[in-house]
Amino acid sequence: MGKAEKEQLNRALTAHLNTIHETLQVLDQSPPSNSMEKVTWSQVIQIGEQVSKQATIAGMLWNGESPQAKEVEENVNSYFNVLQGFLLLSHGSTVGAGPTLSSSIHESVKHVVDCSFRLMKEHVSLYGSHNKEKKLSISQIVGAVWEACSALKKVPPTNVTAIGRAMTQVAVSMKDVLREINELKPASSNPGDETSDNTPSKAESKPEDDDISDDDLGSDLSPEEMKVAQLAHGVVSETLVVIKELIRTITEIDEIGACLYPPQEIDAIKLALEKMSSRINEIQQEVESFPTSSEPFLEACSGLRTVLKEMEAQLNSLSATELTTKMQNVAVIN
Repeated sequence: MGKAEKEQLNRALTAHLNTIHETLQVLDQSPPSNSMEKVTWSQVIQIGEQVSKQATIAGMLWNGESPQAKEVEENVNSYFNVLQGFLLLSHGSTVGAGPTLSSSIHESVKHVVDCSFRLMKEHVSLYGSHNKEKKLSISQIVGAVWEACSALKKVPPTNVTAIGRAMTQVAVSMKDVLREINELKPASSNPGDETSDNTPSKAESKPEDDDISDDDLGSDLSPEEMKVAQLAHGVVSETLVVIKELIRTITEIDEIGACLYPPQEIDAIKLALEKMSSRINEIQQEVESFPTSSEPFLEACSGLRTVLKEMEAQLNSLSATELTTKMQNVAVIN
Protein backbone atom coordinates (compact mmCIF):
# COMPACT_ATOMS: atom_id res chain seq x y z
CA MET A 1 0.00 0.00 0.00
CA GLY A 2 2.40 2.63 -1.26
CA LYS A 3 2.22 6.36 -1.18
CA ALA A 4 2.00 6.52 -4.97
CA GLU A 5 -1.13 4.36 -4.97
CA LYS A 6 -2.80 6.56 -2.36
CA GLU A 7 -1.97 9.68 -4.36
CA GLN A 8 -3.43 8.12 -7.49
CA LEU A 9 -6.66 7.32 -5.63
CA ASN A 10 -6.88 10.89 -4.37
CA ARG A 11 -6.34 12.28 -7.88
CA ALA A 12 -9.06 10.01 -9.28
CA LEU A 13 -11.45 11.02 -6.50
CA THR A 14 -10.78 14.73 -6.99
CA ALA A 15 -11.36 14.43 -10.73
CA HIS A 16 -14.71 12.72 -10.18
CA LEU A 17 -15.80 15.24 -7.55
CA ASN A 18 -14.97 18.13 -9.88
CA THR A 19 -16.91 16.49 -12.72
CA ILE A 20 -20.00 16.08 -10.54
CA HIS A 21 -19.73 19.69 -9.35
CA GLU A 22 -19.54 20.88 -12.96
CA THR A 23 -22.53 18.72 -13.89
CA LEU A 24 -24.55 20.15 -11.01
CA GLN A 25 -23.80 23.70 -12.17
CA VAL A 26 -24.96 22.89 -15.71
CA LEU A 27 -28.09 21.11 -14.49
CA ASP A 28 -28.96 23.90 -12.09
CA GLN A 29 -30.94 25.57 -14.88
CA SER A 30 -34.44 24.33 -15.67
CA PRO A 31 -34.47 22.37 -18.95
CA PRO A 32 -36.58 23.79 -21.82
CA SER A 33 -39.64 21.62 -22.24
CA ASN A 34 -39.41 21.65 -26.04
CA SER A 35 -35.81 20.39 -26.33
CA MET A 36 -35.72 17.45 -23.90
CA GLU A 37 -37.77 14.32 -23.43
CA LYS A 38 -39.28 14.10 -19.96
CA VAL A 39 -37.95 11.32 -17.76
CA THR A 40 -40.43 9.60 -15.47
CA TRP A 41 -39.63 9.65 -11.78
CA SER A 42 -39.79 5.84 -11.69
CA GLN A 43 -36.69 5.83 -13.91
CA VAL A 44 -34.91 8.06 -11.40
CA ILE A 45 -35.88 5.69 -8.58
CA GLN A 46 -34.50 2.74 -10.54
CA ILE A 47 -31.11 4.33 -11.11
CA GLY A 48 -31.15 5.42 -7.48
CA GLU A 49 -31.28 1.73 -6.62
CA GLN A 50 -28.15 1.26 -8.71
CA VAL A 51 -26.43 3.95 -6.64
CA SER A 52 -27.43 2.01 -3.51
CA LYS A 53 -25.89 -1.17 -4.96
CA GLN A 54 -22.62 0.62 -5.69
CA ALA A 55 -22.59 1.92 -2.12
CA THR A 56 -23.08 -1.64 -0.88
CA ILE A 57 -20.14 -2.84 -2.95
CA ALA A 58 -17.96 -0.05 -1.53
CA GLY A 59 -18.85 -1.09 2.00
CA MET A 60 -18.25 -4.79 1.34
CA LEU A 61 -14.71 -4.11 0.16
CA TRP A 62 -13.79 -3.26 3.74
CA ASN A 63 -15.21 -6.44 5.27
CA GLY A 64 -12.23 -8.52 6.18
CA GLU A 65 -8.90 -7.91 4.47
CA SER A 66 -8.23 -4.44 3.09
CA PRO A 67 -8.81 -4.19 -0.69
CA GLN A 68 -6.15 -3.49 -3.28
CA ALA A 69 -5.78 0.02 -4.70
CA LYS A 70 -7.04 -1.21 -8.08
CA GLU A 71 -10.24 -2.56 -6.50
CA VAL A 72 -10.90 0.72 -4.72
CA GLU A 73 -10.28 2.80 -7.84
CA GLU A 74 -12.50 0.58 -9.99
CA ASN A 75 -15.29 0.89 -7.46
CA VAL A 76 -14.88 4.67 -7.28
CA ASN A 77 -15.04 4.90 -11.09
CA SER A 78 -18.13 2.69 -11.26
CA TYR A 79 -19.83 4.60 -8.47
CA PHE A 80 -19.37 8.00 -10.07
CA ASN A 81 -20.43 6.73 -13.49
CA VAL A 82 -23.76 5.62 -12.01
CA LEU A 83 -24.05 8.85 -10.01
CA GLN A 84 -23.51 10.88 -13.20
CA GLY A 85 -26.33 8.98 -14.90
CA PHE A 86 -28.50 9.55 -11.85
CA LEU A 87 -27.98 13.31 -12.15
CA LEU A 88 -28.80 13.36 -15.87
CA LEU A 89 -32.02 11.40 -15.40
CA SER A 90 -32.99 13.55 -12.44
CA HIS A 91 -32.55 16.64 -14.59
CA GLY A 92 -34.73 15.10 -17.30
CA SER A 93 -37.47 14.53 -14.74
CA THR A 94 -37.74 18.29 -14.15
CA VAL A 95 -39.05 18.93 -17.68
CA GLY A 96 -42.38 20.70 -17.17
CA ALA A 97 -41.93 20.76 -13.41
CA GLY A 98 -43.07 23.84 -11.53
CA PRO A 99 -41.02 25.52 -8.79
CA THR A 100 -42.56 23.45 -5.98
CA LEU A 101 -41.91 20.09 -7.65
CA SER A 102 -38.45 21.21 -8.85
CA SER A 103 -37.54 22.17 -5.30
CA SER A 104 -38.53 18.73 -4.02
CA ILE A 105 -36.52 17.02 -6.75
CA HIS A 106 -33.42 19.15 -6.21
CA GLU A 107 -33.53 18.63 -2.45
CA SER A 108 -33.71 14.83 -2.74
CA VAL A 109 -31.03 14.69 -5.45
CA LYS A 110 -28.69 16.89 -3.43
CA HIS A 111 -29.10 14.59 -0.43
CA VAL A 112 -28.03 11.59 -2.52
CA VAL A 113 -25.03 13.50 -3.89
CA ASP A 114 -23.93 14.75 -0.46
CA CYS A 115 -24.08 11.25 1.04
CA SER A 116 -22.24 9.85 -1.98
CA PHE A 117 -19.44 12.39 -1.66
CA ARG A 118 -19.04 11.55 2.00
CA LEU A 119 -18.93 7.81 1.24
CA MET A 120 -16.37 8.08 -1.56
CA LYS A 121 -14.11 10.37 0.46
CA GLU A 122 -14.17 7.94 3.36
CA HIS A 123 -13.71 5.05 0.94
CA VAL A 124 -10.46 6.49 -0.42
CA SER A 125 -9.19 7.75 2.93
CA LEU A 126 -9.46 4.22 4.37
CA TYR A 127 -6.93 2.89 1.90
CA GLY A 128 -3.67 2.34 3.77
CA SER A 129 -5.28 3.10 7.11
CA HIS A 130 -5.05 0.73 10.05
CA ASN A 131 -7.79 2.46 12.02
CA LYS A 132 -10.37 -0.27 12.74
CA GLU A 133 -12.94 2.23 13.99
CA LYS A 134 -12.88 4.09 10.66
CA LYS A 135 -13.45 0.82 8.84
CA LEU A 136 -16.50 0.16 11.01
CA SER A 137 -17.86 3.67 10.41
CA ILE A 138 -18.09 3.20 6.64
CA SER A 139 -21.09 0.90 7.11
CA GLN A 140 -22.97 3.82 8.69
CA ILE A 141 -22.16 6.03 5.72
CA VAL A 142 -23.33 3.30 3.36
CA GLY A 143 -26.58 3.24 5.33
CA ALA A 144 -26.96 6.99 4.85
CA VAL A 145 -26.70 6.50 1.07
CA TRP A 146 -29.36 3.77 1.24
CA GLU A 147 -31.70 6.07 3.13
CA ALA A 148 -31.13 8.96 0.70
CA CYS A 149 -31.87 6.71 -2.29
CA SER A 150 -34.89 5.18 -0.59
CA ALA A 151 -36.25 8.68 0.12
CA LEU A 152 -36.51 9.21 -3.65
CA LYS A 153 -39.71 7.14 -3.50
CA LYS A 154 -41.30 9.85 -1.36
CA VAL A 155 -40.76 12.64 -3.90
CA PRO A 156 -44.11 13.80 -5.39
CA PRO A 157 -44.47 12.56 -8.98
CA THR A 158 -46.48 15.52 -10.31
CA ASN A 159 -46.83 19.27 -9.86
CA VAL A 160 -50.29 18.86 -8.36
CA THR A 161 -49.09 16.36 -5.77
CA ALA A 162 -46.12 18.56 -4.88
CA ILE A 163 -48.32 21.61 -4.35
CA GLY A 164 -50.84 19.60 -2.36
CA ARG A 165 -48.14 18.29 -0.03
CA ALA A 166 -46.64 21.74 0.42
CA MET A 167 -50.03 23.17 1.32
CA THR A 168 -50.64 20.28 3.69
CA GLN A 169 -47.41 21.15 5.49
CA VAL A 170 -48.62 24.72 5.81
CA ALA A 171 -51.91 23.45 7.23
CA VAL A 172 -50.03 21.37 9.82
CA SER A 173 -48.04 24.44 10.88
CA MET A 174 -51.25 26.43 11.20
CA LYS A 175 -52.74 23.74 13.43
CA ASP A 176 -49.71 24.18 15.69
CA VAL A 177 -50.40 27.92 15.79
CA LEU A 178 -54.01 27.24 16.79
CA ARG A 179 -52.86 24.91 19.54
CA GLU A 180 -50.53 27.58 20.89
CA ILE A 181 -53.29 30.20 20.78
CA ASN A 182 -55.59 27.86 22.68
CA GLU A 183 -52.96 27.55 25.39
CA LEU A 184 -52.90 31.29 26.02
CA LYS A 185 -54.48 32.26 29.34
CA PRO A 186 -55.51 35.55 30.91
CA ALA A 187 -53.70 36.89 33.91
CA SER A 188 -55.33 35.83 37.17
CA SER A 189 -56.55 38.88 39.04
CA ASN A 190 -58.42 39.18 42.36
CA PRO A 191 -59.11 42.90 42.88
CA GLY A 192 -60.54 42.37 46.40
CA ASP A 193 -57.40 40.72 47.74
CA GLU A 194 -54.90 42.87 49.52
CA THR A 195 -51.28 42.02 49.89
CA SER A 196 -50.44 41.25 53.54
CA ASP A 197 -47.28 42.31 55.24
CA ASN A 198 -45.91 38.78 55.05
CA THR A 199 -46.48 38.56 51.28
CA PRO A 200 -43.55 39.69 49.15
CA SER A 201 -44.22 42.47 46.71
CA LYS A 202 -44.47 41.81 42.95
CA ALA A 203 -41.04 43.28 42.41
CA GLU A 204 -39.55 41.07 45.12
CA SER A 205 -41.26 37.89 43.98
CA LYS A 206 -40.57 38.35 40.26
CA PRO A 207 -38.49 35.40 39.08
CA GLU A 208 -35.29 35.90 37.18
CA ASP A 209 -35.48 35.54 33.39
CA ASP A 210 -33.46 32.32 33.52
CA ASP A 211 -36.07 30.75 35.80
CA ILE A 212 -39.01 31.38 33.47
CA SER A 213 -40.18 28.19 31.77
CA ASP A 214 -42.01 27.85 28.47
CA ASP A 215 -45.18 27.05 30.42
CA ASP A 216 -45.06 30.52 32.00
CA LEU A 217 -44.96 32.34 28.66
CA GLY A 218 -48.30 33.70 27.43
CA SER A 219 -50.10 32.94 30.70
CA ASP A 220 -50.49 36.54 31.86
CA LEU A 221 -52.36 38.24 29.02
CA SER A 222 -54.47 41.25 29.86
CA PRO A 223 -58.18 41.22 28.90
CA GLU A 224 -57.40 43.40 25.87
CA GLU A 225 -54.61 41.08 24.76
CA MET A 226 -56.87 38.07 25.16
CA LYS A 227 -59.42 39.69 22.83
CA VAL A 228 -56.70 40.13 20.21
CA ALA A 229 -55.65 36.48 20.67
CA GLN A 230 -59.24 35.33 20.22
CA LEU A 231 -59.58 37.38 17.03
CA ALA A 232 -56.35 35.88 15.75
CA HIS A 233 -57.71 32.42 16.52
CA GLY A 234 -60.68 33.13 14.28
CA VAL A 235 -58.49 34.35 11.44
CA VAL A 236 -56.16 31.36 11.61
CA SER A 237 -59.09 28.93 11.82
CA GLU A 238 -60.79 30.39 8.77
CA THR A 239 -57.51 30.50 6.84
CA LEU A 240 -57.03 26.82 7.60
CA VAL A 241 -60.48 26.14 6.14
CA VAL A 242 -59.48 27.99 2.96
CA ILE A 243 -56.28 25.98 2.63
CA LYS A 244 -58.16 22.70 3.02
CA GLU A 245 -60.61 23.79 0.34
CA LEU A 246 -57.72 24.76 -1.94
CA ILE A 247 -56.20 21.31 -1.52
CA ARG A 248 -59.53 19.74 -2.45
CA THR A 249 -59.75 22.01 -5.49
CA ILE A 250 -56.27 21.06 -6.66
CA THR A 251 -57.23 17.38 -6.72
CA GLU A 252 -59.88 18.20 -9.36
CA ILE A 253 -57.07 19.26 -11.69
CA ASP A 254 -55.82 15.67 -11.76
CA GLU A 255 -59.27 14.55 -12.84
CA ILE A 256 -59.22 17.00 -15.75
CA GLY A 257 -55.74 15.90 -16.79
CA ALA A 258 -56.75 12.23 -16.78
CA CYS A 259 -59.70 13.01 -19.08
CA LEU A 260 -57.58 14.75 -21.71
CA TYR A 261 -56.05 11.58 -23.15
CA PRO A 262 -57.84 10.21 -26.22
CA PRO A 263 -60.60 9.40 -26.43
CA GLN A 264 -61.39 12.51 -24.40
CA GLU A 265 -64.26 12.24 -21.93
CA ILE A 266 -66.06 15.56 -22.41
CA ASP A 267 -68.75 14.83 -19.83
CA ALA A 268 -66.13 13.92 -17.21
CA ILE A 269 -64.19 17.12 -17.95
CA LYS A 270 -67.35 19.22 -17.58
CA LEU A 271 -68.13 17.53 -14.26
CA ALA A 272 -64.64 18.31 -12.98
CA LEU A 273 -65.04 21.94 -14.10
CA GLU A 274 -68.32 22.20 -12.22
CA LYS A 275 -66.67 20.85 -9.06
CA MET A 276 -63.82 23.33 -9.37
CA SER A 277 -66.18 26.23 -9.93
CA SER A 278 -68.19 25.23 -6.88
CA ARG A 279 -65.05 24.95 -4.75
CA ILE A 280 -63.83 28.38 -5.92
CA ASN A 281 -67.15 29.95 -4.97
CA GLU A 282 -66.98 28.41 -1.50
CA ILE A 283 -63.39 29.56 -1.02
CA GLN A 284 -64.18 33.10 -2.14
CA GLN A 285 -67.11 33.28 0.26
CA GLU A 286 -64.83 32.17 3.09
CA VAL A 287 -62.19 34.78 2.24
CA GLU A 288 -64.78 37.55 1.86
CA SER A 289 -66.02 36.79 5.36
CA PHE A 290 -62.61 37.70 6.79
CA PRO A 291 -62.32 41.10 8.50
CA THR A 292 -59.62 42.03 5.96
CA SER A 293 -59.97 40.04 2.74
CA SER A 294 -57.15 39.73 0.22
CA GLU A 295 -57.92 41.61 -3.01
CA PRO A 296 -55.24 39.79 -5.09
CA PHE A 297 -56.63 36.45 -3.98
CA LEU A 298 -60.20 37.46 -4.86
CA GLU A 299 -59.02 38.71 -8.25
CA ALA A 300 -57.28 35.38 -8.86
CA CYS A 301 -60.50 33.54 -7.98
CA SER A 302 -62.42 35.74 -10.39
CA GLY A 303 -59.90 35.10 -13.17
CA LEU A 304 -60.02 31.35 -12.64
CA ARG A 305 -63.82 31.40 -12.64
CA THR A 306 -63.80 33.25 -15.97
CA VAL A 307 -61.46 30.68 -17.54
CA LEU A 308 -63.59 27.82 -16.24
CA LYS A 309 -66.72 29.36 -17.78
CA GLU A 310 -64.97 29.87 -21.12
CA MET A 311 -63.79 26.26 -21.19
CA GLU A 312 -67.23 25.00 -20.24
CA ALA A 313 -68.80 27.05 -23.05
CA GLN A 314 -66.34 25.64 -25.57
CA LEU A 315 -67.06 22.10 -24.40
CA ASN A 316 -70.80 22.69 -24.73
CA SER A 317 -70.21 23.93 -28.26
CA LEU A 318 -68.14 20.86 -29.10
CA SER A 319 -70.81 18.60 -27.63
CA ALA A 320 -73.52 20.26 -29.71
CA THR A 321 -71.42 19.95 -32.89
CA GLU A 322 -70.69 16.29 -32.19
CA LEU A 323 -74.39 15.59 -31.60
CA THR A 324 -75.35 17.29 -34.86
CA THR A 325 -72.75 15.25 -36.77
CA LYS A 326 -74.02 12.00 -35.28
CA MET A 327 -77.63 12.87 -36.19
CA GLN A 328 -76.58 13.67 -39.77
CA ASN A 329 -74.79 10.34 -40.03
CA VAL A 330 -77.91 8.55 -38.78
CA ALA A 331 -80.03 10.37 -41.36
CA VAL A 332 -77.64 9.36 -44.20
CA ILE A 333 -77.73 5.71 -43.10
CA ASN A 334 -81.52 5.73 -43.08
